Amino acid sequence: MNRVLRRPDAVLVQAVIAGALSFAHLHDLAAAAGQSGWKAWAYPISVDLLLVAAWRRLRVGRDGASWTWFTIALAASLGANIATAGLLDLDHVPAWLRILVAGWPALAFLGGTLLVHTPAPTAAAEVPSVEPELAVPEVELDRTDTAPVPAPASAPAELDPAPAKPSTPVPTVPAALVDHARSIADNHRKTTGEPITADALTARLGLPAPTCQAIAAQLQLT
Repeated sequence: MNRVLRRPDAVLVQAVIAGALSFAHLHDLAAAAGQSGWKAWAYPISVDLLLVAAWRRLRVGRDGASWTWFTIALAASLGANIATAGLLDLDHVPAWLRILVAGWPALAFLGGTLLVHTPAPTAAAEVPSVEPELAVPEVELDRTDTAPVPAPASAPAELDPAPAKPSTPVPTVPAALVDHARSIADNHRKTTGEPITADALTARLGLPAPTCQAIAAQLQLT
């Protein structure tokens, strides 16, 4: 299987170079301050690990402790890089610098422990503010300028009742059509368990409305 060679990331290469230089400067400063052997190599690891731990904590939640330890680790790394640039005589390291280098392991251990075991800050849930409703006082209004109620008008004379409309003749339905409608109603009752309505029977028969109403009246459908 052919392997696809990816182009190296320039930012990653630069980070590796910068990390290696900072690592070497911290080692040189620790060795000049009297830390020999593996101890001189452990100092840059301690500083860089504290810096990374503080940065990871800052990505979760920006609290005061994370910023404090991130600043301390950054100052230690930056201070070592500046000290090895010729501003400090590494052959004659001052006593205060030896004290700082010797006390760094305890400080780094304390910072790493607090960063790991302190719970991360969580954003407080935003509670929508509810404005209190203003109580509106009830005001009773007594009007003194009310207009007088007019006297009821005399009842109009009784009108003659309207002539009754002639009744529509009920169409004659053949007995065979009534039997057919009755069979439809019986089948509907057997199928659904409920009596068929007049509207449903009209839709099933497809006959004129007066004829269907006459059939429904004979079958006593509602």
